[in-house]
Amino acid sequence: MSGGGVGAILAMAAVGRLTQLVDNRALIAGGLLTRCRYASLTPRERDVLARIAAGLLNKQIAAELDTTQATVKEQRAHVMAKMQAGSVAELVRFASRLGITLAGSGSNPPQVG
Repeated sequence: MSGGGVGAILAMAAVGRLTQLVDNRALIAGGLLTRCRYASLTPRERDVLARIAAGLLNKQIAAELDTTQATVKEQRAHVMAKMQAGSVAELVRFASRLGITLAGSGSNPPQVG
């Protein structure tokens, strides 16, 4: 193999490795950003997020949290805005990445900070 061929292979390998590093950094930064957004939620918004992620309806969330459906709807809107989720499906993906689950009457929030 000529010197130019070896150089091209090495260059392609370096580009591949650099791309992998950039992708990994983006994943790490994305996770950090999601955790920062989660940290901005109030405790009640975190409760609502856990129940949304568990698939509960506003009516069910309201009953569990002893509040009105209108309040849950408003809190859900705050959660969507603070987490910058474009849909409930995206919000559930964020919750999944954060390890948020509904256990008993509370959630198991991730360690923030």
